[in-house]
Amino acid sequence: MSKRTIPAGAVVRGADKGYDHEATKPGSERPITERPITERPITERPITERPITERPVDPTHEDKKYPYLRPRDAATLILVRQRGKIPEVLLGCRDAKHAFMPNRYVFPGGRVDPDDARVPVATPLDRFVDERLRKAATAQRARALAVAAVRETFEETGLMLGKPLKNGPPDEDFGEHWRGFLDKGFAPALDCLDLIARAVTPPGRPRRFNARFFMARAEDAAGEIRHSSELGDIRWVKLDEARELPLPTITGLILGEVGRLVKEPPNRRKQRKIPLFTTVHRKHLMLEE
Repeated sequence: MSKRTIPAGAVVRGADKGYDHEATKPGSERPITERPITERPITERPITERPITERPVDPTHEDKKYPYLRPRDAATLILVRQRGKIPEVLLGCRDAKHAFMPNRYVFPGGRVDPDDARVPVATPLDRFVDERLRKAATAQRARALAVAAVRETFEETGLMLGKPLKNGPPDEDFGEHWRGFLDKGFAPALDCLDLIARAVTPPGRPRRFNARFFMARAEDAAGEIRHSSELGDIRWVKLDEARELPLPTITGLILGEVGRLVKEPPNRRKQRKIPLFTTVHRKHLMLEE
C-alpha cells in the first residue's frame, strides 16, 4: 500500500488532537488562510480547547484512545435565517451520555441509512451540488447523503425541508423516522441544499465520519422545533455569537465558512470548490475539493 503524503497546497492546522481554529467572528474572515505549503515551512499551531461552561464533561474523555475505525458516510444540515441584517444558525446540544462529541453544540445531522438511497424525493439535487458530491461518492450515494441530511434534521429538530410529492404519499412505509413527513405527502426538497464543506473525523475518535455539510435557508423548512433524544436546547443563535457556545472544533470551522458565504453569497449557477478537512500523518489539513 502506498504511503499517503501531504498534498501540495494543503493548509496544516495542527496535530494530534483536532482542527484548531482562530477566534475570528464568522463573516469577518475565513477561519483558514490558504497558502501552498511549498512556499514556506510547515509550522504547527498550538491546539487550544474552548472551556465548557454549561454542562459537565468527563475529564478523561479527550485522553481516551480508540482503535482505527473506517469513517462512515454522514450528512449535516446548517439552516440559516436572517433577522434584519443579523444571520442566525440552528444549533442543538448533544447529550452528555453520547460517546461522540458529548455536551457540544452542533448542527443537526447523522450517518446515512441504507434506505436513504430509496426514499422518494420531491425535487432532485442542483446539478452543481450533485457534481461536488460525486467527487467522493457515487450518484446513488450522493443522493442518499442529501436525503440523510433532510431526514436527520427532521428527526432531531422537527423541521421539514420538503415539498409536496406529485402523486401523494408513497405506498411503501419507510420507517418511523419519516412519520409526519412522507405520510403527509411531502418528500425531501433536495434542490434547496447547497454543499459547502466535507470533513473526515481524525483517527483515534470513538466514532469516525466522512461528513458532508449542507446549507439551506430556514424559510424552506416547515414545522415547529422540538427536542429529541439526539439534541437538546435547540435554538437559533446569532452567527457572531455562536462561538461562545461549547463547540466541536470542526463546527467552529464550518461556522466560519457559513459566515463567509452569508457575507459573499456564491453564484449558484457556477461550479465552485469547497473546503475538505482531513488528516494525513496526524497533520490536520484543509484542502480544496
